[in-house]
Amino acid sequence: MHKMIIAEDNQQLANVLAAFAKKEAFAVSIATDGEEALSLFKEQGADILLLDIMMPKKDGFAVCRAIRQSSNVPIIMITARGEDFERIMGLDMGADDYIVKPFSPAEVMARVRAVLRRGNCGDKNQAQNDVVLSYFNLIIDTQKYSALLNDVPLSLTRKEFELLWHFIAHPGRVFSRDELLDEIWGYDYFGDARTVDSHIKRLRAKLAAADKHYGKLIATVWGIGYKCEDKDTFHAEK
Repeated sequence: MHKMIIAEDNQQLANVLAAFAKKEAFAVSIATDGEEALSLFKEQGADILLLDIMMPKKDGFAVCRAIRQSSNVPIIMITARGEDFERIMGLDMGADDYIVKPFSPAEVMARVRAVLRRGNCGDKNQAQNDVVLSYFNLIIDTQKYSALLNDVPLSLTRKEFELLWHFIAHPGRVFSRDELLDEIWGYDYFGDARTVDSHIKRLRAKLAAADKHYGKLIATVWGIGYKCEDKDTFHAEK
């Protein structure tokens, strides 16, 4: 049985979401503020979290940021206004999806199923490809879901790791945003191409923080998408 934490200060809405989740055999815990959500997650864990952005004590952004320091558990952010900066900020912090109020509980559960399905597919693909990839001083272990740059671990979210692995596995190949959405997030993802841009921006920043030169590893191909620099080009520039 999957465990879900619903962090929502509107008790009526939280109860409705919980009722729909329980019908699909989720074990549900409800938090009415951000601090309670973090406490519940630390105490009992979860397979997925629904985080409202506007909550007392700690907002959804703060909760997402804190959880991402130690876990890649799927997170769906809930926003009342649906403004672009909120969506982008949530994705930048490692959220897997977002949904805008008002919404139907059935739509929320469809998104939950899609996020969990993508995670299960990722585990299956990982098991089938337990290999270690290297790109000069960058080492990626798909069995441990770990990445080392200059022997220093990189703190990557699940999607950042999967993007990095995908690029390193295909150096020089150009991928459109739609291709990356399909291959990394899955064809049934509810987001848009800005999701790719946000994750690559964050991935580049983490690579650059570890080694300035590796911040240039993933290149933008204007009008098309992104690519990992082929080894000859990358080595020549270093």
